[in-house]
Amino acid sequence: MLEQAPGAPIRSGIPEHGRIPKYYAVKARIAGLIEELGDGQALPTERDLAERYEVARETVRQALRELLLEGRLRRQGRGTVVAGPKLEQPLSLASYTEGVRRQGRTPGRNLISLDRFPCPVALAAEIDAEPGEPVWHMERVLLADDERVGLESTYVSVARVPRLDADFEPDSSFYAYLRDSLGIAFGDADERIETVLATPREALLIGTPPALPMLLIHRLSRDTEGRPLERVRTLYRGDRFSFTTHLGQS
Repeated sequence: MLEQAPGAPIRSGIPEHGRIPKYYAVKARIAGLIEELGDGQALPTERDLAERYEVARETVRQALRELLLEGRLRRQGRGTVVAGPKLEQPLSLASYTEGVRRQGRTPGRNLISLDRFPCPVALAAEIDAEPGEPVWHMERVLLADDERVGLESTYVSVARVPRLDADFEPDSSFYAYLRDSLGIAFGDADERIETVLATPREALLIGTPPALPMLLIHRLSRDTEGRPLERVRTLYRGDRFSFTTHLGQS
């Protein structure tokens, strides 16, 4: 049996009939080159790679597209460089800020909007508000070492957080603000994860092509008394994030 890394595709993705698409063979060779180069190093041009592997430039281009989507490479100016490892975000009540800091990265957020509006009927039960009661909607771009990696929308009742527009620093952790300034602690949450494509507006804010797959997380959080607290919709770049959790006996 061939030796392979844990978690790698069986037989490195080679089908049983043994015929490998040309672009996939080139992709495997470029992946080896990526390992040699290391994070942040520039990849040779498409022309150089095509000459090196004796294939057409379109074959190289297809291989590079897949490596970009997988997060192994990233565009920098007019060139392509080796991307760092994906951020591992825990599926827990820990905030985005805490998750990024644990990996030695600097978290940040850029505020896009903070609006106050009457609560729609569909949202009211989710955040323990009455229809028509004022609610906040806060939209922020997520950053890791100043790289845009996601987009977060938070809905919370104005009655629970009356001075959000005056007392909260938008580039900081919302969870820390609730805990330290208002004495509100998170008890539990329900989350749902799906893959989506960003809308043109979302892609522009995050700085990605619209065709880049995104990981979308819907979260409904409750405080320690079981009272609904917030609804969050967060888009994470599929090429820059993976999610981890610990499973035990139910």
